[in-house]
Amino acid sequence: MAVEIRPETFSLVLFDVEEIRALTEQLVAQIGLPRDASVTVEVDETTPLGYAHVTSLSPVMLSLESGALEDPKRPRQMDPVGSADVLGRLLFEVRDRLDPAFGEAPASGDLTLPEASAWQAYCVGRLGRLGHHVQRQRRLYHFRNRHAFSDAADAAFDRLWNGDGLTWADIVAESNGALAAQPA
Repeated sequence: MAVEIRPETFSLVLFDVEEIRALTEQLVAQIGLPRDASVTVEVDETTPLGYAHVTSLSPVMLSLESGALEDPKRPRQMDPVGSADVLGRLLFEVRDRLDPAFGEAPASGDLTLPEASAWQAYCVGRLGRLGHHVQRQRRLYHFRNRHAFSDAADAAFDRLWNGDGLTWADIVAESNGALAAQPA
């Protein structure tokens, strides 16, 4: 497996390229991406914002703003726990998209906010079961903001968070079910 980090040297943030590479390699192996997968992590260090998304599946390309990897308590320094959360979520999305049994999900830019929130809950729940520290309450709050603060939304979130082997249709059904149960 080849993992490339761009840029090769950081000048605006105090990130260690080898630390990012090692974390990405560990996650790729744990998540179960193909051994011959080529993964590029491209970090835009010119912005402290935190947008992160998959830009290509073949080869795998993850594009992140440096704030996605930054420690919120130590500006310009990498947070290994938060970085694992972001990279792991993206790599689970890649795994899902590469799995024919998952079904065909819309391009990232075409996902609705509720769909994106539901898929993220599914991805991060699996990451937590791999032993990584994840913020369940944070993901639940995001899910509730997109699907309403209701018992139905909480139940849908739990099914996504604890799910394994779900398809895109399953994720959409949970999201739509939670939306349909919104209080009037």
